[in-house]
Amino acid sequence: MRYRRRLRSRIILSFFLLGFGLTALFATATVLLRERLEDQLIGEALYGNLQDYAETFYAAPEDPIGLEFEKIRGIVYSERKYGNVPFNWKNLPDGVHEISEPGEDGAIITYKLAVKKDDGFWFFLRYDISQQRASQKQLMYALIGVVALFSLMSLVIGVWSSKRVISPLTELAHRMKGMAGSEKPKKLAPHFANDEVGQLAAVLDDYAEQMTALVKRDREFNSDVSHELRTPLAVIRGATELLLANPDLPEKTRQRLLRIERAAVQSTDLTTALLLLSRNERGIGHTPLLRLCQQLADASRTQLGGKPIEVIVEGDPDAVAEAPEAVLAVALGNLIGNACKYTSQGEVRIVVEAHQVRIEDTGPGLSEEDAARLFERGYRGSGAGGTAGGGIGLSIVRRLCELYEWQVSIAPRPELGAVAVLRFADD
Repeated sequence: MRYRRRLRSRIILSFFLLGFGLTALFATATVLLRERLEDQLIGEALYGNLQDYAETFYAAPEDPIGLEFEKIRGIVYSERKYGNVPFNWKNLPDGVHEISEPGEDGAIITYKLAVKKDDGFWFFLRYDISQQRASQKQLMYALIGVVALFSLMSLVIGVWSSKRVISPLTELAHRMKGMAGSEKPKKLAPHFANDEVGQLAAVLDDYAEQMTALVKRDREFNSDVSHELRTPLAVIRGATELLLANPDLPEKTRQRLLRIERAAVQSTDLTTALLLLSRNERGIGHTPLLRLCQQLADASRTQLGGKPIEVIVEGDPDAVAEAPEAVLAVALGNLIGNACKYTSQGEVRIVVEAHQVRIEDTGPGLSEEDAARLFERGYRGSGAGGTAGGGIGLSIVRRLCELYEWQVSIAPRPELGAVAVLRFADD
């Protein structure tokens, strides 16, 4: 899970962006407003003083003009002295201008210059604002620090608030996790206040109650069906055994009775496997693999319908699997039956190894897409005759493998046909 997608991270980020945005906006507005007002007030005052300065000069041109402030300096140039006007002042129009230039010590000096040009006299009033500009920079640095501080505070508040906000949801998730596998889940709503989380807990309680009832009905149905099917299947098997005990049976009748017996055995095994799947529990057993594969191969040979196919069983006689024989018979029987069904000629080779069984055939093979989707429920691939595919049988194999933590795969062979591998969990 990516951190930025968590609800708590979104709350923290929201607090941080809110704090940063507000303080940054306030700081920017403060700097701009201060600069604008300061420039406007200084400019208006300076130009007004320049007017007074000019009027004073005209009233008494012979008297020296003094100014009260050290930062303000008034200068008058007559027509005869226009050549002495500083170069960067000559072409300035009337009004207030801001000028920056290097001073005597090399430092940059910034000042406001009020200009009034009359016929015969030019008046200049110079006001040094270097200190104000320095204070503006200090203010800007201070505001940057304030923005950083408030952003950090917003982040801390966001972390604290998110923990408080998320704690009910975290507790709800923890309690739901503790309900896993419980036959009777405990009510969640009584542990929470009557707020949004409490309403969510109440909805989950209703959903859990419905799902529990549904699972209970499903398990009871599967158990009842399994029990009811076993009785007639046992009767069928008992009757066929009695009939097969008659030495005078015609061969065709004997073969048909053997097919009935095998079908009853397969139905009993399938019933057992489906019951385990419905209960989601593993059966206990210790099954020799080579013997079981030989039995399944014999059953498959009778269903070949005269096709020129040789079913070969080979491998380790000591290989065993820790699972009931019925479960293994269903899983391996589907894989072997699938190989025999879609092989027109050649062979189906069943190789038993220490921790796996491999079934190789010389059928038409399958595509990579079919190999990836054969174990999906109801999927039918594009094999021989357009009818090849997993159907429901391979879906049951996949579910059994998930229950026992086995691995199953079907892949095309490089030369011809396909290979299916059922690998058991290592002990």
